[in-house]
Amino acid sequence: MDTSDHPESPRTTRRSSLLALGGLLASGLGGVAAWKTVSPDDADAGIGPAAVAAGLVTCILTPEQTEGPYYIASGKVRRDIRDGHRGAALDLRTTVVDASTCKSVKGALVEIWHCDAAGLYSGFGGGASSRTFLRGGQRTDAKGLARFTTIYPGWYPGRTVHIHVKVHLGGSVVHTGQLYFNDAVTDAVYRQAPYRSRGARTTRNTDDSIFRNGGSRSQVRLAKDGKGGYVATIALGVMR
Repeated sequence: MDTSDHPESPRTTRRSSLLALGGLLASGLGGVAAWKTVSPDDADAGIGPAAVAAGLVTCILTPEQTEGPYYIASGKVRRDIRDGHRGAALDLRTTVVDASTCKSVKGALVEIWHCDAAGLYSGFGGGASSRTFLRGGQRTDAKGLARFTTIYPGWYPGRTVHIHVKVHLGGSVVHTGQLYFNDAVTDAVYRQAPYRSRGARTTRNTDDSIFRNGGSRSQVRLAKDGKGGYVATIALGVMR
C-alpha cells in the first residue's frame, strides 16, 4: 500500500488524553506481561470500566495522532465490523473517560477503522470494492465502554500495526488517535494464517515515526480470550 500521503507528524491538542494506570503501561502491562488467557468479565481488569469506577486510573494528557488518509465518515454504528474478513479474532474494548474528572463518559460515539490481514483499507486501492469492511462506530454505555468485534490488524509498508480511533461527543470530535500493539504478540499472531503468507513485516513500533510521538501511551493491553483470539483493552480520556 502506498503510504506517501500518510502524514508523519501528529498534531497535538489539549482536547484529548490517554489514561494509564499509575505507571503500569510503562512497566510493560500493555504488552506480553498482560498476555494471558482471561474470562470476558476479567479482560478489562486494571484499565476498563471497573478500574475507572474504582478510581484506579490516572489521567494523563497526551498528543492526538493523525487520522491518516484512509478515514471515511460512514456513520455506520455496529459492533461487528468484520464483514467476513479473515484474521485472528479481536475483541476491542475502549473506555472513554472525562480527563478532567476521570469519570466515565456515556453516549460518546467511538469510531474505529483499520486495514485487513493483507494490509488493505476498505474504500482504497485493492479494497476499493467495499467502503465498509473493518470500519464502524459504537456508542459508549453508562460505564463509558464501547466494544468492537474485529480482527487483529494486518500491516503495510511504512507503518507499524495500528487501529485508528476517533471519539465524537456532543456533535464535536474530541479525540483522534491510533491504538498500537505489542510487537511480540504481533509476531505470534503473524505466524498464523492468513498473515504468514505475506512474509515478515517491514516496520515495528520503534521504527514508526508516528508511534514514537506518544504511541507507547496508546498501546492496548492484550490478553488471550481462550478461544484462539484476543481481547484488547484501553481507556481513552477526552476533554469535554
